[in-house]
Amino acid sequence: MPKHGKKYKDQLAKIDRTKLHTPKAGLQLVKDVAAAKFDETVEVSIRLGVDTRKADQNVRGSISLPHGTGKSVRVAVFAEGEKAREAEAAGADVIGSDDLVAQVQAGELNFDAAIATPNMMGKVGRLGRILGPRGLMPNPKLGTVTMDVAKMVAELKAGRVEYRADRYGICHVPLGKVSFPVEKLAENYGTLFTELLRVKPSSAKGRYVKSVVVSSSMGPGVRIDPMITRDFLQ
Repeated sequence: MPKHGKKYKDQLAKIDRTKLHTPKAGLQLVKDVAAAKFDETVEVSIRLGVDTRKADQNVRGSISLPHGTGKSVRVAVFAEGEKAREAEAAGADVIGSDDLVAQVQAGELNFDAAIATPNMMGKVGRLGRILGPRGLMPNPKLGTVTMDVAKMVAELKAGRVEYRADRYGICHVPLGKVSFPVEKLAENYGTLFTELLRVKPSSAKGRYVKSVVVSSSMGPGVRIDPMITRDFLQ
């Protein structure tokens, strides 16, 4: 078990680890106990009753949060010609074709998200071993392999987030910053929670949402009642 300092223990003392909170109350508690000197990220961890070893129970996708995440996202676009010009006009940070592929192969990864037009995937596919482990590989299921590059650049810049159940069935997703009003954090949470209910695999048996925990980057977890499926601002 990792050792925690006095500040963390002081935060922990303010939290009843056995209590299930409403989303808004839990998020407010995360804000109240946050003690870092920087604007921490607020993250939610939702444990789902799925077996991700089974292909038909993989839960993965992306969604635009209504209030974004508060993070500045650097977007790279693999495109040529008119689509490259559209990406530039939309505010993409890095744009290129063979030159961008070469940069990535040389270890230059100065971006947080990547988009590619379909005709570029033959070249981008060679970067799988580099981009894949970092979660940066363009994926048609996530909307990042697209001809509408301008729309996706705008969505990623505005706070589009990816959710993916890991080997334990847990989705870890940022909801915003500690500095956000609790109402905005709760609305982001509600949007994500509703999306996860929407994509529930038909083959998933038993209880689907098993547990929900919210926390700040440096703070302890606060439990949310997983049975609350609406009224996220309460």
